[in-house]
Amino acid sequence: MSEIIYPRSCRETMDGWIHLPRYLDKIRLHLAGKLAPEYQPNLGKAFDGMWLKAAGLTHEQFVEVVKATVTDGEVCDWVHKNVKKSDAEKAAHAQEQLSRPKADDPAGQERFKMRLKESGLEHRTDLKTFVDYIDADEKRL
Repeated sequence: MSEIIYPRSCRETMDGWIHLPRYLDKIRLHLAGKLAPEYQPNLGKAFDGMWLKAAGLTHEQFVEVVKATVTDGEVCDWVHKNVKKSDAEKAAHAQEQLSRPKADDPAGQERFKMRLKESGLEHRTDLKTFVDYIDADEKRL
C-alpha cells in the first residue's frame, strides 16, 4: 500500500493567489498517476474551481499550462503574465476560501460536520473552516 502524497496547504500562495500551489500540486500528481483516489473527484472543482473562476480560466486550460512547465516559477510567471487580477480581487478570493463554510450556509455547515466525523476529527473544536479541516486531515494542524 502506498502512502498518500499530500498537496500543499490551501493557505499557501503563489503570485498572491491562495490555493494555487495546492491546485498545481494536485494537477502534477494527477498527471504522474500519483494523485490519491480521494482527491480525484474534486480535481478542478470545489476550491480548485473557486480559484479557476476567480482567475477566469478553465481546468483544461490550466492543466495545459502545467503540462507545458517544469517548475513552480514557470507556472508563477505564466499566471503573473496571463491572469490579470488586482490585489483586491486576490484578497477577496482568499477571504472567500478561508471563510467556508459560511455561517448562513446550513448545507455547508452540515457537510463540514460530516467531514470532521468521517475523519475522526469531530473532537477538534479549533477547526472552524474547511481549510482548517484540510490542514488537520493532512496532518499539518
